Amino acid sequence: MPGHRRFEPLESRNAANLPEYGFIDAPMTTRPGIAPAPRLYILTPPVSDPAALAESLAETSRAFDVAAVLLRLPDADERSLINMVKALAPGVQGAGAALLVDNRPGIVARGGADGAHLAGPDALKAAIPGLKPNHIAGAGRLHSRHDAMVCGEAGTDYVMFGEPDAAGQRPSREAVIDRVAWWAEVFEIPCVAYAAELGDIDALVAAGADFIAVGDAVFEDPRGLKAAAADAAMRLGITEQAT
Repeated sequence: MPGHRRFEPLESRNAANLPEYGFIDAPMTTRPGIAPAPRLYILTPPVSDPAALAESLAETSRAFDVAAVLLRLPDADERSLINMVKALAPGVQGAGAALLVDNRPGIVARGGADGAHLAGPDALKAAIPGLKPNHIAGAGRLHSRHDAMVCGEAGTDYVMFGEPDAAGQRPSREAVIDRVAWWAEVFEIPCVAYAAELGDIDALVAAGADFIAVGDAVFEDPRGLKAAAADAAMRLGITEQAT
Protein backbone atom coordinates (compact mmCIF):
# COMPACT_ATOMS: atom_id res chain seq x y z
CA MET A 1 0.00 0.00 0.00
CA PRO A 2 1.39 3.49 -0.82
CA GLY A 3 2.85 5.68 1.93
CA HIS A 4 0.72 8.37 3.53
CA ARG A 5 1.33 11.78 4.99
CA ARG A 6 -0.38 13.95 7.56
CA PHE A 7 -1.01 17.59 8.28
CA GLU A 8 2.07 18.71 10.18
CA PRO A 9 2.53 21.99 12.09
CA LEU A 10 5.27 24.14 10.59
CA GLU A 11 7.89 25.99 12.60
CA SER A 12 6.65 29.49 11.86
CA ARG A 13 3.45 31.10 13.11
CA ASN A 14 1.19 33.62 11.47
CA ALA A 15 0.31 37.08 12.70
CA ALA A 16 -2.65 35.80 14.69
CA ASN A 17 -0.30 33.43 16.55
CA LEU A 18 -2.18 30.43 15.22
CA PRO A 19 -0.35 27.34 13.92
CA GLU A 20 0.30 27.06 10.24
CA TYR A 21 -0.08 23.68 8.60
CA GLY A 22 1.47 22.02 5.60
CA PHE A 23 2.10 18.61 4.12
CA ILE A 24 5.55 17.17 4.52
CA ASP A 25 7.67 15.71 1.72
CA ALA A 26 8.17 16.91 -1.84
CA PRO A 27 5.15 17.09 -4.16
CA MET A 28 4.60 15.11 -7.34
CA THR A 29 6.96 12.21 -6.64
CA THR A 30 6.25 8.55 -6.11
CA ARG A 31 5.34 7.42 -2.58
CA PRO A 32 7.82 5.23 -0.71
CA GLY A 33 7.36 3.48 2.60
CA ILE A 34 4.68 1.77 4.61
CA ALA A 35 1.38 3.54 5.14
CA PRO A 36 0.11 4.61 8.53
CA ALA A 37 -3.64 4.79 8.95
CA PRO A 38 -5.41 7.66 7.19
CA ARG A 39 -6.81 10.47 9.33
CA LEU A 40 -10.26 12.04 9.38
CA TYR A 41 -11.16 15.19 7.47
CA ILE A 42 -14.59 16.58 8.39
CA LEU A 43 -16.79 18.62 6.03
CA THR A 44 -19.45 20.68 7.79
CA PRO A 45 -22.87 21.36 6.33
CA PRO A 46 -23.38 25.03 5.35
CA VAL A 47 -23.00 26.81 8.69
CA SER A 48 -25.08 29.89 9.52
CA ASP A 49 -24.96 29.51 13.32
CA PRO A 50 -21.39 28.60 14.28
CA ALA A 51 -22.10 28.83 17.99
CA ALA A 52 -24.43 25.84 17.72
CA LEU A 53 -21.68 23.72 16.20
CA ALA A 54 -18.51 25.02 17.82
CA GLU A 55 -18.44 22.89 20.97
CA SER A 56 -19.38 19.56 19.39
CA LEU A 57 -16.99 20.11 16.48
CA ALA A 58 -14.08 20.96 18.78
CA GLU A 59 -14.86 17.99 21.06
CA THR A 60 -15.03 15.61 18.11
CA SER A 61 -11.79 16.95 16.60
CA ARG A 62 -10.01 16.53 19.90
CA ALA A 63 -11.35 13.06 20.63
CA PHE A 64 -10.51 11.48 17.28
CA ASP A 65 -7.35 13.29 16.15
CA VAL A 66 -9.12 14.97 13.22
CA ALA A 67 -6.62 16.37 10.70
CA ALA A 68 -8.80 19.08 9.19
CA VAL A 69 -12.27 20.59 9.23
CA LEU A 70 -13.66 22.12 6.05
CA LEU A 71 -16.10 24.90 6.87
CA ARG A 72 -18.84 25.34 4.32
CA LEU A 73 -20.53 28.72 4.56
CA PRO A 74 -23.85 30.12 3.31
CA ASP A 75 -24.22 33.13 1.04
CA ALA A 76 -23.72 36.20 3.20
CA ASP A 77 -21.80 39.45 3.31
CA GLU A 78 -18.06 39.20 3.80
CA ARG A 79 -18.02 40.56 7.35
CA SER A 80 -20.58 37.98 8.47
CA LEU A 81 -18.56 35.19 6.87
CA ILE A 82 -15.36 36.33 8.56
CA ASN A 83 -17.13 36.40 11.91
CA MET A 84 -18.39 32.84 11.35
CA VAL A 85 -14.84 31.65 10.70
CA LYS A 86 -13.58 33.48 13.78
CA ALA A 87 -16.25 31.82 15.90
CA LEU A 88 -15.15 28.30 14.91
CA ALA A 89 -11.40 28.64 14.35
CA PRO A 90 -10.15 28.70 17.98
CA GLY A 91 -11.97 25.52 19.03
CA VAL A 92 -10.98 23.53 15.96
CA GLN A 93 -7.37 24.69 16.00
CA GLY A 94 -7.15 24.24 19.75
CA ALA A 95 -8.09 20.60 19.19
CA GLY A 96 -5.13 20.23 16.82
CA ALA A 97 -7.02 20.31 13.51
CA ALA A 98 -6.59 22.71 10.60
CA LEU A 99 -9.63 24.84 9.77
CA LEU A 100 -10.18 25.33 6.04
CA VAL A 101 -12.88 27.39 4.34
CA ASP A 102 -14.68 26.18 1.25
CA ASN A 103 -13.84 28.14 -1.90
CA ARG A 104 -13.47 31.52 -0.15
CA PRO A 105 -9.73 32.18 -0.08
CA GLY A 106 -10.20 35.89 0.46
CA ILE A 107 -11.40 35.47 4.05
CA VAL A 108 -8.82 32.92 5.19
CA ALA A 109 -6.31 35.29 6.78
CA ARG A 110 -8.87 37.72 8.18
CA GLY A 111 -10.91 34.93 9.72
CA GLY A 112 -7.89 33.19 11.24
CA ALA A 113 -8.36 30.01 9.18
CA ASP A 114 -5.51 27.76 8.09
CA GLY A 115 -6.35 27.60 4.41
CA ALA A 116 -8.95 27.10 1.72
CA HIS A 117 -10.40 24.26 -0.31
CA LEU A 118 -10.81 25.37 -3.92
CA ALA A 119 -13.27 24.15 -6.53
CA GLY A 120 -11.25 23.06 -9.54
CA PRO A 121 -8.00 24.05 -11.25
CA ASP A 122 -8.93 27.62 -12.18
CA ALA A 123 -10.01 28.54 -8.65
CA LEU A 124 -6.90 26.91 -7.21
CA LYS A 125 -4.49 28.71 -9.53
CA ALA A 126 -6.18 32.04 -8.83
CA ALA A 127 -6.00 31.52 -5.05
CA ILE A 128 -2.49 30.13 -4.61
CA PRO A 129 -0.61 33.46 -4.80
CA GLY A 130 -2.66 34.84 -1.91
CA LEU A 131 -2.49 31.69 0.20
CA LYS A 132 0.99 30.24 -0.15
CA PRO A 133 3.28 29.77 1.66
CA ASN A 134 1.51 30.55 4.94
CA HIS A 135 -1.82 28.83 4.28
CA ILE A 136 -3.07 25.55 2.85
CA ALA A 137 -4.46 25.46 -0.68
CA GLY A 138 -6.37 22.26 -1.41
CA ALA A 139 -8.20 21.22 -4.57
CA GLY A 140 -11.52 19.45 -5.00
CA ARG A 141 -14.43 19.08 -7.45
CA LEU A 142 -12.03 17.58 -9.95
CA HIS A 143 -13.90 16.23 -12.95
CA SER A 144 -11.08 14.34 -14.60
CA ARG A 145 -7.60 12.98 -14.10
CA HIS A 146 -6.36 15.92 -16.13
CA ASP A 147 -7.93 18.36 -13.64
CA ALA A 148 -6.17 16.60 -10.77
CA MET A 149 -2.79 16.67 -12.53
CA VAL A 150 -3.17 20.37 -13.37
CA CYS A 151 -3.81 21.08 -9.68
CA GLY A 152 -0.78 19.02 -8.71
CA GLU A 153 1.43 20.95 -11.10
CA ALA A 154 0.00 24.25 -9.81
CA GLY A 155 1.13 23.45 -6.26
CA THR A 156 -1.93 22.16 -4.46
CA ASP A 157 -1.35 20.77 -0.96
CA TYR A 158 -3.82 17.94 -1.54
CA VAL A 159 -6.46 16.70 -3.94
CA MET A 160 -9.91 15.54 -2.90
CA PHE A 161 -11.95 13.04 -4.87
CA GLY A 162 -15.63 12.31 -4.52
CA GLU A 163 -17.12 15.25 -2.64
CA PRO A 164 -20.56 16.47 -3.79
CA ASP A 165 -20.85 19.50 -6.03
CA ALA A 166 -23.06 22.54 -5.36
CA ALA A 167 -26.09 20.58 -6.53
CA GLY A 168 -25.29 17.63 -4.27
CA GLN A 169 -24.18 15.38 -7.14
CA ARG A 170 -21.08 13.24 -6.79
CA PRO A 171 -19.26 10.52 -8.76
CA SER A 172 -20.14 6.89 -8.19
CA ARG A 173 -18.41 4.97 -5.41
CA GLU A 174 -16.55 2.89 -7.99
CA ALA A 175 -15.34 6.00 -9.82
CA VAL A 176 -14.01 7.54 -6.61
CA ILE A 177 -12.19 4.34 -5.64
CA ASP A 178 -10.63 4.14 -9.10
CA ARG A 179 -9.45 7.78 -8.98
CA VAL A 180 -8.00 7.41 -5.48
CA ALA A 181 -6.12 4.24 -6.42
CA TRP A 182 -4.66 5.88 -9.53
CA TRP A 183 -3.51 8.96 -7.64
CA ALA A 184 -2.06 6.99 -4.73
CA GLU A 185 -0.07 4.80 -7.08
CA VAL A 186 1.47 7.63 -9.09
CA PHE A 187 1.68 10.84 -7.06
CA GLU A 188 3.17 12.02 -3.78
CA ILE A 189 0.73 14.85 -3.07
CA PRO A 190 -1.77 13.66 -0.43
CA CYS A 191 -5.17 12.40 -1.48
CA VAL A 192 -8.40 13.00 0.42
CA ALA A 193 -11.21 10.56 -0.38
CA TYR A 194 -14.80 11.57 0.39
CA ALA A 195 -16.94 8.84 1.92
CA ALA A 196 -20.61 9.39 1.15
CA GLU A 197 -21.44 6.63 3.63
CA LEU A 198 -19.48 5.21 6.53
CA GLY A 199 -19.58 1.87 4.75
CA ASP A 200 -17.43 3.33 1.95
CA ILE A 201 -14.45 3.93 4.23
CA ASP A 202 -12.84 0.49 4.09
CA ALA A 203 -12.67 0.49 0.28
CA LEU A 204 -11.28 4.04 0.15
CA VAL A 205 -8.57 3.16 2.67
CA ALA A 206 -7.69 0.06 0.66
CA ALA A 207 -7.42 2.22 -2.46
CA GLY A 208 -4.70 4.30 -0.80
CA ALA A 209 -6.36 7.47 0.54
CA ASP A 210 -4.23 9.55 2.93
CA PHE A 211 -7.29 11.18 4.51
CA ILE A 212 -10.93 10.14 4.68
CA ALA A 213 -13.43 12.98 4.40
CA VAL A 214 -16.85 12.62 5.97
CA GLY A 215 -19.69 15.11 5.80
CA ASP A 216 -23.37 14.24 5.67
CA ALA A 217 -22.49 10.70 6.77
CA VAL A 218 -21.68 12.04 10.25
CA PHE A 219 -23.77 15.21 10.47
CA GLU A 220 -26.99 13.51 9.42
CA ASP A 221 -26.43 10.40 11.52
CA PRO A 222 -29.23 10.07 14.11
CA ARG A 223 -26.64 9.04 16.71
CA GLY A 224 -25.11 12.50 16.60
CA LEU A 225 -21.81 13.90 15.33
CA LYS A 226 -19.48 12.46 17.94
CA ALA A 227 -20.96 8.96 17.84
CA ALA A 228 -20.88 8.88 14.04
CA ALA A 229 -17.30 10.21 14.02
CA ALA A 230 -16.39 7.47 16.52
CA ASP A 231 -17.73 4.91 14.03
CA ALA A 232 -15.66 6.45 11.22
CA ALA A 233 -12.57 6.59 13.44
CA MET A 234 -12.99 2.96 14.42
CA ARG A 235 -12.96 1.99 10.74
CA LEU A 236 -9.62 3.83 10.47
CA GLY A 237 -8.19 2.22 13.56
CA ILE A 238 -8.27 5.53 15.49
CA THR A 239 -8.81 5.17 19.22
CA GLU A 240 -10.67 7.90 21.10
CA GLN A 241 -8.27 10.16 22.96
CA ALA A 242 -8.77 11.36 26.53
CA THR A 243 -10.13 14.91 26.57
